[in-house]
Amino acid sequence: MTKLPTHPIRRQLPGVLPAEYETLRERGIGQVELPTGKLVWMVVRPEYARIVLSDPRFSSDKTDDRFPKLTPNSLMKLRYCAPFMINLDGPEHLKKKKSIMDEFSPEGLARLLPRLRVAVEEKIDDMLRQPTKPVDLVKELAFPIAWRLQEMFLGIPAAELQTMRDNVWKLLLGTTTEAEEREAADRLNGHAEEVLKEKAKHLGDDMMSRLIVQEREKHGEVDWYELAPLMLSNAQGIHNSVSTMISLGVLTLLNHPEQRPTLLAHPDRMTVAVDEMLRYFSVNDGTPMRLATEDMLIGDTLVKAGDGVAVPTLPVNRDPSVCPYPHQLDIMREEPARHLAFGHGPHKCPADRLVPSLLEIVYTTLFERVPTLALAVPEAELTYKYHSIQAFGPAEMPVTW
Repeated sequence: MTKLPTHPIRRQLPGVLPAEYETLRERGIGQVELPTGKLVWMVVRPEYARIVLSDPRFSSDKTDDRFPKLTPNSLMKLRYCAPFMINLDGPEHLKKKKSIMDEFSPEGLARLLPRLRVAVEEKIDDMLRQPTKPVDLVKELAFPIAWRLQEMFLGIPAAELQTMRDNVWKLLLGTTTEAEEREAADRLNGHAEEVLKEKAKHLGDDMMSRLIVQEREKHGEVDWYELAPLMLSNAQGIHNSVSTMISLGVLTLLNHPEQRPTLLAHPDRMTVAVDEMLRYFSVNDGTPMRLATEDMLIGDTLVKAGDGVAVPTLPVNRDPSVCPYPHQLDIMREEPARHLAFGHGPHKCPADRLVPSLLEIVYTTLFERVPTLALAVPEAELTYKYHSIQAFGPAEMPVTW
């Protein structure tokens, strides 16, 4: 009997599609095995992915015992917290998402992006002031920019955001008994409430300030416990994804010196190039999963109620229907591809305009200011790692100028 692929399917190089995905290409759907031993369906065809990610009969509720999990019990520990938006379905999810969507609107981006431009300039200044070269671009530029984005967007100091991340992982992965779980949850929720109450004393131009004001205007007071998940979820993985795309995008542009002047001179072309890099690398491909709540046909395959479905965006975005020559990274494409790098449906990542805009700022500003930027080692000597469960990029990236 042929052994089934194990999900998450791991990459060896950021842009190389693992061969296991291609075994599912013909049918567009097949079974894979999770680390827990449970079998789930995996879809790699865009039309099937859009069904799974948009049909309300596929649930995102990770606290459901039947939901496909990468570890046996960790997600069940979220029961000690107020509901996270990403784990809600239907009207409950829509209500939470509507409360933050103004932050990602054109008006919201108009407030944030000028400040981000200044922050990017400052972080480039910091890199250029390093006393010796080469400099690790991952450590000295990619992560600092990603952390600063979170800090500015949420209005929460970076040190507090790191404590939140540590507390979440302590709860999910560092507890084994109910007593340990409750203690870790109390620490997590208590710290989040302290941070929010301190934020309420110093309101600013950021998402958490506006949510606090919104809650006071609607209810007269703030339910800190209920508000905390909107801060905690945004404090988690986005910095890994953003920093990874900064590194991979800079590496890509270093590898295309002939096209780089055109992209820098024509912002509309840079916009398409950034979109192409997001499609090609699809860094968030490990965790989009759903639970079927009813029997459903996907193509000619019956997915039964209670079955889990994985939707890895990397193979989906390499499907021939997405764009011509999908395995080719073509930063000079004339039109953006219709990809799913930010997901699809109700749970589509709301930062689908914010992140590309930030990447454009970073790439353009960096190469305009440091036109002689170059790798300090042969590209073949670069090593790669997972900076999170799914953000796979350079472990280090020594550069000089």
